[in-house]
Amino acid sequence: MPRATELATHPFFWLDVFAESPLAGNGLAVVLDADPVADETMLSFAREAGLSETTFVQTATPEAAAAGADYRNRIWTIAEEIPFAGHPSLGTAVAVASRGEIREQSFTQETGVGLQKVDVERLGEGVPVPAGSGSVWSASVLQEPATFGEVFAPERVALALGVDPELIDRRYTSQLVSTGLPALLVPMRDLDALAACRGNAKGLAALGLDVTLNLYPFVFDVPSRSVRSRCFALDLGDFEDPATGSAAGPLVAYLQDILDVDRVDIRQGVEMGRPSLIEARMDSGRPRVTGHVQIVMSGQLTLPD
Repeated sequence: MPRATELATHPFFWLDVFAESPLAGNGLAVVLDADPVADETMLSFAREAGLSETTFVQTATPEAAAAGADYRNRIWTIAEEIPFAGHPSLGTAVAVASRGEIREQSFTQETGVGLQKVDVERLGEGVPVPAGSGSVWSASVLQEPATFGEVFAPERVALALGVDPELIDRRYTSQLVSTGLPALLVPMRDLDALAACRGNAKGLAALGLDVTLNLYPFVFDVPSRSVRSRCFALDLGDFEDPATGSAAGPLVAYLQDILDVDRVDIRQGVEMGRPSLIEARMDSGRPRVTGHVQIVMSGQLTLPD
């Protein structure tokens, strides 16, 4: 007879990040006490959850712990583990704080690109602290300094977005920028141009970029310092992300570089029916990304270890 699979329970949270209300923003599943969980199980559960990312909280490695890390944040898409992402950083810290009945805390997380400070605060006077659904938090992550990569002609990036090159805003450059996970930032002419974007994997492959990235078209309104954006993760197939903190950080660094703009409010996910709001600003030379986190549910998850 086959040997029975060893099962273990883990604290589990389901959250909506960069969400002004539940069932908006970007969903995230967080599994705590995940030291014994195998990598193949992490990937299998990420596929089971079906979200853009799922995270697993482990004990920080000795080197990271010595440098001040509170925990290790393992971030998985439905295809692979990735070194960094925005909304998983915020949501994971909220889950850790809520499980520990902490109202306000600054954590240092360990990811594949190093250590990042994540601040969380539970909102609402007189709200009970214990974990559970229905609580609302504010959270922010201080990302790594931005690195600026290749610039692409409108004709080339238009193929990746499945649009006419005339819909690209030629006042600004289309550029690869990263704070841990590269984003190809593409300025669009107006909201109609943004709505026309579809994402084309063959067009993106033609750029010759051998790296996992977010394809991030946006419209920037200069007077209001506001952005409307969309994000396509074409390595995951025909996938659009409703809120992308790992692209919001590069975007504000890019806008500071070309326009000396150091703070923007970003609305994303509108076309998907999952509206999100992200605040991105520069903080001592590094992007800081902030938003609300809604705890939708929490409980115990059974996984094979």
